[in-house]
Amino acid sequence: MSLEYSKARQRALCAAALLASGQPLNPKDLKKALGDISHETLQAIISDLKQTLSQNSLGLIVEEVAGGYRLVVEPSLIPDLSDLLSPPPLPRLSSAALETLALIAYKQPVTRGELEAARGASCASTIDTLQERELIKVVGRKDVIGKPLLFATTEKFLLEFGLNSLDDLPPLEDKPNEFLRG
Repeated sequence: MSLEYSKARQRALCAAALLASGQPLNPKDLKKALGDISHETLQAIISDLKQTLSQNSLGLIVEEVAGGYRLVVEPSLIPDLSDLLSPPPLPRLSSAALETLALIAYKQPVTRGELEAARGASCASTIDTLQERELIKVVGRKDVIGKPLLFATTEKFLLEFGLNSLDDLPPLEDKPNEFLRG
């Protein structure tokens, strides 16, 4: 098999794996699917696939999100495909839910009591909503009296907000509240 054929086949296998998985594939799983290749070879294949998709205007891009890669529709084409795309998005999160989610994202793991102290309001129903949408999850219990539940964000949170990791969260404003500084 020629080197060029091998490169084209690896690119095709990579695209097929990303499409077939339906979710981001982490580099380890992707390298295994491509025949236990090196990290450098995977990066070259991903780069080649991105370039091929772009040069040929195929309407797809490789997105790096949640610690992995996925094949998605080019964002500029989404409005034209809105009738075909499956289900309508869930209603937007309320400002209280977004505030609570931000507190969890920046300070995780965190208890409900800590969230309520920071917000100055009850968070019970907001936490339920965020859990139902699988944006947060229980990750344990705090080792204090009462052993309250600890909450953290999920991989779905990263996907929904287009983040590769929590390190991609925007920096906090110059004067965040005491809760976030702690």
